[in-house]
Amino acid sequence: MRKTNKNENPEVSLLNDPAYVWTTYDLGVSTALLCAGFELLSLNRTNPRKVLFIFRKAKKIDETANAYFADQLKLNARSFFDQLRALKNRLYSE
Repeated sequence: MRKTNKNENPEVSLLNDPAYVWTTYDLGVSTALLCAGFELLSLNRTNPRKVLFIFRKAKKIDETANAYFADQLKLNARSFFDQLRALKNRLYSE
């Protein structure tokens, strides 16, 4: 784990640590990861044109994302829609 200086918030520094987080700008893969049970930690809005979705790094997160992009991931359609709606609500309400 990366060292933090004493003035840095440890939670914020973890959100910048690639050993701890997995990130994407893609809404579709973010929705799929939520359906698959991965934990969304935060949304980074520093870029005014797009949002960075920050997930807790976990076993098989890369594999699941790759399966999504390869059109190999099987998910419940209703769950996908519900997660997409919840994610959009979070995007536009914060």
